[in-house]
Amino acid sequence: MAAPMFLAFLLFILAIVVPSQSINFIYNGFNQTNLTLEGATIIKSSGALRLTNKSSNVIGHAFYPSPIQLFTKNSSSVNSSNSFSTYFAFAIVPKRVNRGGYGLAFTLSPSRQFPGAEGDHFLGIFNSTNDGNPSNHIFAVEFDTVNGHKEMSDSEGNHIGINNNSMTSVASKPASYLVNDTAVEEEVRLESGNPIQAWIEYDGVKGVVNVTIWPESVQKPTRPLISHPINLSAVLKEDVYIGFSAATGKKSSSHYILGWSFCMNGRADELDLSRLPRPPNEGKSSTFKPQTKVILAILSIVVIFLTGVLILVVIYRRRRRFFDSIEEWELDCPHRFRYKDLYAATKGFKESLKLGEGGFGVVYKGVLPTTGAEVAVKKISNDSIQGIREFAAEIESLGRLRHKNLVNLQGWCKRKKDLILVYDYVPNGSLGSLLFKPGSKFLLSWDQRYNILKGIASGLLYLHEEWEKVVIHRDVKSSNVLIDAEMNGRLGDFGLARLYDHGKVSHTTNIVGTIGYIAPELAQTGKASTSSDVFAYGVLLLEVASGRGPIVTDAHGESFTLVDWVIECLQMGRILDAADPKLSSNFVVEEMELVLRLGLICCHPKPEARPTMRQVTRYLAGEEPLPFLDNLSSFGSQQADEFTSKFLEVISTDTITKSYSSL
Repeated sequence: MAAPMFLAFLLFILAIVVPSQSINFIYNGFNQTNLTLEGATIIKSSGALRLTNKSSNVIGHAFYPSPIQLFTKNSSSVNSSNSFSTYFAFAIVPKRVNRGGYGLAFTLSPSRQFPGAEGDHFLGIFNSTNDGNPSNHIFAVEFDTVNGHKEMSDSEGNHIGINNNSMTSVASKPASYLVNDTAVEEEVRLESGNPIQAWIEYDGVKGVVNVTIWPESVQKPTRPLISHPINLSAVLKEDVYIGFSAATGKKSSSHYILGWSFCMNGRADELDLSRLPRPPNEGKSSTFKPQTKVILAILSIVVIFLTGVLILVVIYRRRRRFFDSIEEWELDCPHRFRYKDLYAATKGFKESLKLGEGGFGVVYKGVLPTTGAEVAVKKISNDSIQGIREFAAEIESLGRLRHKNLVNLQGWCKRKKDLILVYDYVPNGSLGSLLFKPGSKFLLSWDQRYNILKGIASGLLYLHEEWEKVVIHRDVKSSNVLIDAEMNGRLGDFGLARLYDHGKVSHTTNIVGTIGYIAPELAQTGKASTSSDVFAYGVLLLEVASGRGPIVTDAHGESFTLVDWVIECLQMGRILDAADPKLSSNFVVEEMELVLRLGLICCHPKPEARPTMRQVTRYLAGEEPLPFLDNLSSFGSQQADEFTSKFLEVISTDTITKSYSSL
């Protein structure tokens, strides 16, 4: 007797420790299945499971015949619940008129019957009396097309909801899916009549339910549409039935399940989409007489012929519209994109894909249909005063520049008045937004800031001295510095750039740029130079170190330049007071002082007293000491003698103030 008693004891222990059951099934169509069907539900000859027809006020149920044990009998903890996942394909086919016939729900319930259940927005699960009653012990995920209750959904009611014992959803979102692991949501029309895929999984250990939907034509998104914490052991009974419920109201649609897989404590099997039945086209049967059919056939042929002619005309006119004659200046420019590819990449320049907007146009995020690469597409405004001049400048200069700290131009497109530039996509936005925008997604550390400053200095050195021509950027500022995925700075927006040969002098005489970054000599001569770029870079140095913009407003509402404010800190012998308080003193003191002092030197009111970008890169790399006090002669400028040994205490405040007053 000892052996049988020991075996019984062992089975008792296993019954407590091991999950009670493991259910795994897959239906690629529902012919020869043993589901329990009720109401208007039937299995079509194609293998499609039709929950409801298009009659008004009908209900249909389809359930797996055996219950599943979701958690152990004496368990009250979510950690002891079983997990499950389910994958199914469905279609909601509307009438040709009076669209809006409510939806369907995946349901876990203590019974396969729902006495007194109503149609409409109750979906054949609840009624007006028991809706919201905890004794229902029902969990449902609804795929609804009508705003019939209190769900948070879009204005048309096309939504997904998670429900406990009620049709009031505890979590709800408009029906959509997340594109390419991004936050961009693409709408899914539930009542389209086309197959839609759905994935529901419940993690019994973490107590989380995830819901994902996506159309037949795309891959399963990596991120769920809804992820909601829930303890199903607090909602359901120990044994539950799994299945589907659907209902119609005065307006109606047919609800179909095309395939279904389910797995307890594992991942549900993938459906074979090629084997699934197609949702039927449930048009009304023909009642036309033979003579009428002949007339209709003739009319159809005529309509088809005329439609074909019209299509040919439209195609011809569209091709003419997309065609552009090549001008002589375009021959030496980089890759030219087709307009229709850029239109497709930005989904018709969709508002939700807009990255930013400036004086010369709007920038959109795009995905090239030919390569799948992410790009930034800049559409220059048709009413821009600069117009084609800025367009040609960016193609001429940036198109042939290649440096790791510059935003590379991949190509361009010109179609009549549409002027478009295509850049590398830089994911982390501008330096200005990271420094100044309230609620920025993260705080730049000092090491990151210092690395960005060195990178931009390297990019400017390339423009000024290392490329085949001298490039004056003319708009160096924090909003034109973009931050890539590795947190490196990349200088962009060459719409104001000008080129000239090495050893020559720029003949540019118009004043352009952004207030706060414009060098004082530009107000007098209007002549931009590499030195005026150095001045703007000096302001950028002060911005990054101080966390303040180029124009500072004090407690009394008075505005003055950032340069003057840092000089004031320097005069008081407390230059570190200018450091960004958001850094909480988490910086290398020597580097912070170097950046602040170098920023002031770069912003010297006399251009010949400013360092070159080659000198700047050596100062930042620690290869040369910063010239101040006794080392001012290292500038190699005749005006260096005008600085005295009091430079660090009283640095030409009047001169800088007068220079700015002329702007």
